[in-house]
Amino acid sequence: MAERKAWSDKRAEIMNHPGAREGYEAARIRFELGEAVRRRREELDLTQAQLAERAGLLQPAVARFEAGGSMPTIPLLERLAEALELRLSVTFEPLRETG
Repeated sequence: MAERKAWSDKRAEIMNHPGAREGYEAARIRFELGEAVRRRREELDLTQAQLAERAGLLQPAVARFEAGGSMPTIPLLERLAEALELRLSVTFEPLRETG
């Protein structure tokens, strides 16, 4: 019987496939944006339905966004930011530390 690979080995193997890194990075971005919106919504003691109403969306769209299920546009992020009483700020960061 073949020995099972460790997750770290399997992940490294998967990440070597063409397009895997780009897909992984897109998923990371969606997850982090969704998590940030959910945290702020909870800080404001809003339900998903209340946030949706403030942003001109439907509640399932907010749920999908918070779960990382969709890649947002800048206009959507601006609407969510305003609904969450925030200002949208987009930055670029280095991929690797220098120095």
